[in-house]
Amino acid sequence: MMLDRWTRLLESHIRENAVQMTREPAGQLTHPYTVPSSPNSPYYSDALWDWDSWSISIVLGQVEADTDQRGRFFDYEAGSIRNFLDHTDADGVMPVQMRPERTLIHGDATRAGGFAENMHKPVLAQHAALLTQRSGDASWIREGMPAIERFLDRYLESHVHPATGLAYWQTDFAIGVDNDPSVYFRPPRSTAAVYLNSLLYRELLAYGYLLEELDDLPAANRWRGRARDLADAMNAHLWDERDGTFYSADIGLRDIDPEDWLHRGAPRRWSSLIMRIDNWSSFLPMWAGLASAEQAERMVERLRDPRTFAARYGIRTLSRLEKQYDLRASNNPSNWLGPIWGMSNYMVFRGLVKYGYDDDARRIAEQTIELFGRDLETSGSLHEYYHPDSGEPIMTKGFQNWNFLVLNMIAHLEGRPMSAEF
Repeated sequence: MMLDRWTRLLESHIRENAVQMTREPAGQLTHPYTVPSSPNSPYYSDALWDWDSWSISIVLGQVEADTDQRGRFFDYEAGSIRNFLDHTDADGVMPVQMRPERTLIHGDATRAGGFAENMHKPVLAQHAALLTQRSGDASWIREGMPAIERFLDRYLESHVHPATGLAYWQTDFAIGVDNDPSVYFRPPRSTAAVYLNSLLYRELLAYGYLLEELDDLPAANRWRGRARDLADAMNAHLWDERDGTFYSADIGLRDIDPEDWLHRGAPRRWSSLIMRIDNWSSFLPMWAGLASAEQAERMVERLRDPRTFAARYGIRTLSRLEKQYDLRASNNPSNWLGPIWGMSNYMVFRGLVKYGYDDDARRIAEQTIELFGRDLETSGSLHEYYHPDSGEPIMTKGFQNWNFLVLNMIAHLEGRPMSAEF
């Protein structure tokens, strides 16, 4: 059977080549670390990235489990975290990406006009939590906890909209899902993205977990309470009962002026506007575990629709009914306007597993195995993203990173222990 052949091919390839994503200390990166691609890839071969290093750790945990080499990659994974913590400033600002010789900075690095740029996505505590769960010991991260708390405080102080309680992007720079039309080209500080808020919800829970593991239960519960507050805000402002899904919200509304002659007779009583753009990140509240069972049921119905998201090789990153749907190749920004990405397939798959939609999860896992198995068999490598119907690679040969999460999917399908994120 072809699926079995592709499964064995991918298992062998990933277990053998995962080590290509590890790097030794160099330049300003004084700890071992991980990168998204093989050394000969045209992109991403020497840079430590934020959510990439987190997703790589999910994969490396599976490689360790499958090969009975637990702890093999720990120094590189923990080193990635330590490198970011070393470069977190007194204000809690943590970089998005670092190379041995430079740090990725955009805009006013001094923030003279106030905090105005995006930083490391909220996955650092989650990264530390998954390593702690895997090793069974949190002592390795104890000295880094103050920097993690400064980082999270910076998110809550500089990325949260007071009127809604939702987290927002400062700009459209380095958001991870590069050209998401709910953020890309929009005004600064105007989008409360489902993607960002879902990550931050899990990040707050992860920090609570680390605090409890380090015997500070009162502080752990305070941070868990903040996570609950964020989930409540997402349900209040991002859930759309009409469509049965979560959407990002526009918070870039004009201030209320009680003296304005036009508005004072009927002042605005809403603090955000739903942006009905059908994006794969609308399903992340299932991955985060904050959607209700009733919400999940409605969302899964949307996920199955071949007119919008359901494709031959997984989940389109943008509904093909959206005006912005476009499969052309681009890099920096990379294209998330419909192509299939390994990361989006995986995170949707994980949400389905959490809520018990086993048949749907299996289908996406098998589609991902076929997509990557065909590519590996044909080209000898994997690529960054793919055509959702033909499976043709669109660009970046040698990309590894979250594509290797197909190994975790395989473990789930085969009923073996699956390494997973916090």
